[in-house]
Amino acid sequence: MKHIFVVGLDDVHLAQLRTLPEAHEYALHPLLTYQEIKQQDQFPVERLLDEGVRMLRAFGPGVDAVVGYWDFPVSTVLPILRQALGLPGPTLEAVLACEHKYWSRRLQAEVAAAHVPPFCAVDPFADEPLRQISIDFPFWLKPVKSVLSHLGFRIDGEADFRAAIERIRAGIGRYADPFDLILAQARLPPAIALVDGRHCIAEGIISTVRQVTQEGYVYGGVVHVYGTIDSQRCGPKCSSFSRYQYPSVLPPPVLERMSAITARIMRHIGYDMAPFNIEYFWDDASDSIYLLEINPRISKSHAPLFQMVDGCYHHQVMIDLGLGRAPRFTAGGGDCAIAARFMVRELGDAVVARAPTPAEIAAAEAAVPHCRVFVSVREGQRLSELRDQDSYTYEVAVIYVGGDSEAEIEDRFDACLTRLPLRFERCAA
Repeated sequence: MKHIFVVGLDDVHLAQLRTLPEAHEYALHPLLTYQEIKQQDQFPVERLLDEGVRMLRAFGPGVDAVVGYWDFPVSTVLPILRQALGLPGPTLEAVLACEHKYWSRRLQAEVAAAHVPPFCAVDPFADEPLRQISIDFPFWLKPVKSVLSHLGFRIDGEADFRAAIERIRAGIGRYADPFDLILAQARLPPAIALVDGRHCIAEGIISTVRQVTQEGYVYGGVVHVYGTIDSQRCGPKCSSFSRYQYPSVLPPPVLERMSAITARIMRHIGYDMAPFNIEYFWDDASDSIYLLEINPRISKSHAPLFQMVDGCYHHQVMIDLGLGRAPRFTAGGGDCAIAARFMVRELGDAVVARAPTPAEIAAAEAAVPHCRVFVSVREGQRLSELRDQDSYTYEVAVIYVGGDSEAEIEDRFDACLTRLPLRFERCAA
């Protein structure tokens, strides 16, 4: 029996983990729950590093792996927890070189400059932060550590910049304070040590292009990409995602070039013995490839897509690497040729007047083949109370759909959504 501790274990992913081919050989233990880690006003980094290490050591020498599928703070504390027990995994510095957006851009530019937009660091608390900007309008402004585009803004002019700085100053501490606790434990290059969690990065905007995410891993210094997912946005003037779709429909030569860039960058960072996902833009008009960001973990959002198309959740990759062995993950064994994760969004603040019951969700899933529904709101809730949303929309539900064609999954999504009683009442301005 392999004793595997999962940081932030929750019921949904526990059920997925229990379907893995060798799940009967795994004893899965929670190292703090999802609610304790992701649903608090403050991320419990100190508790994870103190109580978490004590729990692991108290279990004795039988701990075989410590894994996690959540973004910050889980992905960032994993190397510290593993190091305390001598378990395999990437160094803290290699993980931070992915997580710290400015540091990551510096490293990317060293080996793939043609695929990185112009960028610069920004201290939002400086007297005149606009003077630090060395790139032209328009650009994106975001903290060096955030998730799901939280506090990320498109800046078209000085007025946008000043409004964004005001919101960033008010909200950046949620991620910056715990991120700085982790940065303090790493050996940082002098130039990076000056750019703490209360800094931002400004990046040049890439023209309207197609976006994809590559899921991969590094084992023994060798970089592998096992799947690429297309990311579609709500529209040309909206940065929020409308769906993820697998497998990608980009031309194979483009995907091969992306994989080569991925291998070059991950080796340069020194990342090893762990999964990752890396996001790219492809401008089909100029045939140019640009890198957006690197995440040192599997994407939990993509897991059902792999199960529908490949027959196995890619948690398998995470588990195998956590145990120090080469991943055993093969493509094409699922029931569907194509799958998508549709995000149901609301554009403005509202109160949830009606949310589907568990019975209504189950009925919708039963009526529509290869459909899974996750609703993230409850009746009476105000959308602005939702945590860690992007700066422009609210995600109120997610619907996974599989099928034999894009037309079929779109029809199934529409059929499922019409069965879900989701209603909202607009809030007064």
